Amino acid sequence: MEFNGLSVIVVEDHDFQRRVALRLLKQVGVADLLEACNGREALNVLMARGEAVDVLVCDLDMPEMDGVEFISHVAVNKLARALVVVSGVEVSILHTVETMARAYGIQVLETIPKPLSLQQLSESLEGFQASEPVAAPVAAPDQATREELLRGIGKREFLTFFQPKIAMATGELTGVETLVRWYRPGLGVLTPKDFIHRLEEEGLMDELTELLMRQTCIYLRAWDDRGVSVNASVNISMSSLGDIQFADKLHAVAREEDCDPSRITLELTESDVMTKIANVLNVLARFRLKGFRLSIDDFGTGYSTLKQLNNMPFTELKIDQTFVQNAPGDPRSRAIVETSLQLARKLGLKSVAEGVETRAQWDLMRSLGSDEAQGYFISRPMPGHQLPDWKELWLAPEVPELQVLAGAGAGPRSSTLIALPECLTHR
Repeated sequence: MEFNGLSVIVVEDHDFQRRVALRLLKQVGVADLLEACNGREALNVLMARGEAVDVLVCDLDMPEMDGVEFISHVAVNKLARALVVVSGVEVSILHTVETMARAYGIQVLETIPKPLSLQQLSESLEGFQASEPVAAPVAAPDQATREELLRGIGKREFLTFFQPKIAMATGELTGVETLVRWYRPGLGVLTPKDFIHRLEEEGLMDELTELLMRQTCIYLRAWDDRGVSVNASVNISMSSLGDIQFADKLHAVAREEDCDPSRITLELTESDVMTKIANVLNVLARFRLKGFRLSIDDFGTGYSTLKQLNNMPFTELKIDQTFVQNAPGDPRSRAIVETSLQLARKLGLKSVAEGVETRAQWDLMRSLGSDEAQGYFISRPMPGHQLPDWKELWLAPEVPELQVLAGAGAGPRSSTLIALPECLTHR
């Protein structure tokens, strides 16, 4: 494949290695080539060009300005769209630089050890060719007023969707996570990123959580009537944990709806839980006393200590989807997943791998001993009335277990049942 449409800059302080990189780029068809021997010179070259290059090929260990500082300047000033790191530094540094570049919004095509080869370079550029163009930012909906939020809660414009959770050892449906969408008149269906922050600002998260708890309990009873007995997870906000009566409020909702609290797991994100520890412990302990289960969500993304985790009465640990999705091809992510699963087992916690989207991720999480999994490989979120039919499809007796596990998430058997717009299914 030729890459004559690409613009590339090579930043390398070693003259011979820079010349080799330029020669290889010409061999694969790149005609628009720039070069620089260090970061400062490269910034001048790119600023003078006046527009971003497609690909930056860069070393990290350079004089004048090292590659890490240079890449941050490139990102802030939007001087390159994608990055190929060619360096001999240790893997941990390469991993950090990749994460930093992605956080800045730069596509990381590859990290290649020296010396650079024609095949490695060509495969890296193919990644750029195959990438989707960056979508234009979508204008955020108008900020909802307090009155609109209260009306939405009162009129039940906030809708519950449910994503199945599967026992990895048996393939059985064991639970669901309750997710929320807002059917806002005039704007259509909104996802949590469009309204959760406003609810928190207006101090209305308790009201929304109580509504979601009530709707979840109602569905649990309805599913029981159809022979589908599962548990459910409901996310709760850090803003609600400052109210010492919050546990009583949710317990009252469960009692009113004749729902056993032990069937409800309340999920908190790790980064939230590990702040304001004294305030949180009181409420969490009271939740457990009332029978609710507790899950620490997005585990691995915060900066918690084992002592803090040990002090909290969690019953479940959910491994963040970033590590789950990267684990099949990234030894560091796999190590984090393995360690998290071992920690869960030693602490007697149920483990859940979230964000499972491929068969490779499913197979790896199952082999590593995760208790449960959820994600698009299994199913996108769905309205509650569809769950019993989905379960029959997932456990269809005429389909061997492995075929069900491989195909029910995205295959035609499930898509004919659950044909929902992306705005309804995206978490």
